[in-house]
Parts: sequence; C-alpha cells; structure tokens
Amino acid sequence: QVQLAESGGGLVQAGGSLRLSCAASGIISSISTMGWYRQAPGKQRELVASISTVERTTYADSVTGRFTISRDNAKNTVFLQMNSLKPEDTAVYYCNLKSARWPYGDYWGQGTQVTVSP
Repeated sequence: QVQLAESGGGLVQAGGSLRLSCAASGIISSISTMGWYRQAPGKQRELVASISTVERTTYADSVTGRFTISRDNAKNTVFLQMNSLKPEDTAVYYCNLKSARWPYGDYWGQGTQVTVSP
C-alpha cells in the first residue's frame, strides 16, 4: 500500500501564503497523478490542482494564478504553493495519489487544515 503524509497547513491572514507538502511512501507506481483536493464544511470535496509524472498540471478555476502545484519524482513528494490566500480557501486539504500503472491504486492522506482569516 501507499501512505501519504501531508504537512504545511495552518492559520494565515488573507493575502498571505502557505506551502503544503505531501510525501508518499510504500510501493509506488512509476506513473501516477498526484493532487490536492479540499473540502469545506457543507461542501463536496473538490479538486484544487493535480500534476502527472510528466508534470502536466490541472487547476481549479478558483485558484488559477494564485496556486502552483509541483512534484519531486525522486522523493515522491508533491507541493502546493498557495499565494494570495482568501477566506474562501479555508478547508481541509487532502493529498491524493492515483496510480496509472501497476501497482494500481487510489490513495488519500489524512488531510491538513488551512484557515484563512479575513
């Protein structure tokens, strides 16, 4: 199995920045998509950003231009640099890894709280 460990969440004022990190461990496919999802109270979990092994990226419209996703394949780690944070960014952020090659799997971290004060 794959384990994901997130870090970097916290409390920040509007306009500030945070950098989330997620390190994957275990038996990891050579081809995978890693991403960040978030879930606010009363809302569905939504994709924030994702990045493939070859660094193809996808962003939610609400974060485009403010957030940047990156990965270090050698360390099996994905990052989310969050700038110009807004109160509406407040949510629990979850790291995700989807394997596109054996061993196949879909894995989630425990989540890290991001709170943006006005």
